[in-house]
Amino acid sequence: MITRIKNLLVRYTGPVEAGAGGDERALQLATATLLMEVARADMHISDEERQAILAAMEKHYGLSYEATQQIILAAEHEAEHSTSLYPFTRLINRECDSQDKLQIIRMLWQVIRADDCIDKHEEHLVRRVAELLHVPHREFIRAKLLALET
Repeated sequence: MITRIKNLLVRYTGPVEAGAGGDERALQLATATLLMEVARADMHISDEERQAILAAMEKHYGLSYEATQQIILAAEHEAEHSTSLYPFTRLINRECDSQDKLQIIRMLWQVIRADDCIDKHEEHLVRRVAELLHVPHREFIRAKLLALET
């Protein structure tokens, strides 16, 4: 799977460095794809959700606007053609600690909350991702409550 993600990155963003740099880019694409998946869960990606994805990726990974745009473009393509969340969550489980996984769940909630409408399909998808990332249910709920407060 990581090879497939790296090939997708090459197509959209140019050559991927060997070693840790390429793995980091693959992790960024996996995260962005999950963010796109949750934005698409209600069959419509709003401009607010797109902006939330952009802001979350820039902030969490410290990416430039241009790099973020390229990764989001690749992630949108991947989300449209992917049939499973598992390859992305498997990569995140392999590369991230529990705090990073929790931050990804928070990012998912930020994207959902961006258009002021939490659809049941979006919430269900975040719950599935949290389970696949082994994020405890109490942390899933805490992240949701934090998103609703803002």
